[in-house]
Amino acid sequence: MKDGVEESPSPQKQKRTRISAGLLLFRRNDIIEVLLAHPGGPFFARKDDGVWTIPKGEVQPGEDLLTRAQIEFEEELGVKSPGNYIPLGSIKQKGGKTVHAWAVEGDLPEPFELKSNLFEMEYPPRSGQLKQFTEIDRAQFFSEQIARRKINPAQVAFLDRLLATLQPTPRQ
Repeated sequence: MKDGVEESPSPQKQKRTRISAGLLLFRRNDIIEVLLAHPGGPFFARKDDGVWTIPKGEVQPGEDLLTRAQIEFEEELGVKSPGNYIPLGSIKQKGGKTVHAWAVEGDLPEPFELKSNLFEMEYPPRSGQLKQFTEIDRAQFFSEQIARRKINPAQVAFLDRLLATLQPTPRQ
C-alpha cells in the first residue's frame, strides 16, 4: 500500500496456450482435395511450401476443442463449417504446439471471398508502429499430393489419417 492506495500487481505476460484445434475441410471429385490456409502477415508473405496449415486457433483452458475448431474455421475463412466431423487426433508441431483436428466433408460457397479476422503486431520490428494483418491471406483446395508439400510437415499426419479413414474396409 502506498499513500493509502493499494498498488496494482505487476502485469504478467499472458502465457500463450500451446494447444490449438482446427478443421480439415475435404471434397471428393475425381480425387480427394483438402482445403489449406496460408498464414497472413509479413513473415509468411514470401513462403509457400511447408507453411500452409489447416484453419486452426488457440484453445483456452477448459474450452471444448471441437467448438474452438469450428469457431476458428469461421473466423479465418468467413464461412461456417459443414457438419459430420471425423476425429483425426492430435499432432505436436516442431515448436511444441499440440494441434487437435477433425476432418469434415464439404466445399466453399461459390463465389467464395476470404474474410479472415485480423491480428495486430509491431511492424517493422522494433519500429514502435502497430499494423494489422489478416490471419489468413489465402485459402485453397489442393490434391493430396500437392497438399503434402504445402502443409506444415507435422500436419501431414492429418492427411494420412483422413485418407485411412476414407479407405473402404476390406470384406471378410
